[in-house]
Amino acid sequence: MVERIVVSKSQRMLTAYGSDGRVLATFPAIVGREPSGTKMHEGDDRTPEGEYYVCFKNPRSRFHLSLGLSYPNAADAERGLREGAITPVEYREIVEAHEAKRVPPWKTALGGEIFIHGEMEGRGGTAGCVAISDPAMEELFPQVALGTPVVIEP
Repeated sequence: MVERIVVSKSQRMLTAYGSDGRVLATFPAIVGREPSGTKMHEGDDRTPEGEYYVCFKNPRSRFHLSLGLSYPNAADAERGLREGAITPVEYREIVEAHEAKRVPPWKTALGGEIFIHGEMEGRGGTAGCVAISDPAMEELFPQVALGTPVVIEP
């Protein structure tokens, strides 16, 4: 089983780790069309950076298979509240979802519905997701449980 996933945006690589810290698999990845910087708002074509968890698994994704990530997290919500992008109510909903390990609100000005998904072939970038090949997704998907930590690095 995969115990942790690390995505390196700069190296365009997804690495899956086992419980003993050993690398189980490494896959080439495609990230947002705007690769530098973290996701700030809906539609900026950036992949977020930070610590997330798998909060949703979709075996019938339009992108083959997909693993939903818990973006926005509490740090993203804090930034969004500070900058006036989200309301105090939205901030609380995001923080409470993270504390309960649920899917956070995905329909705020911060954006959402960030996935690790298949259908990497032929893409120059994504709208903010992480795409890997379909065969890689078929290998990864059954080994990832809800709650699996995902770190997205610059």
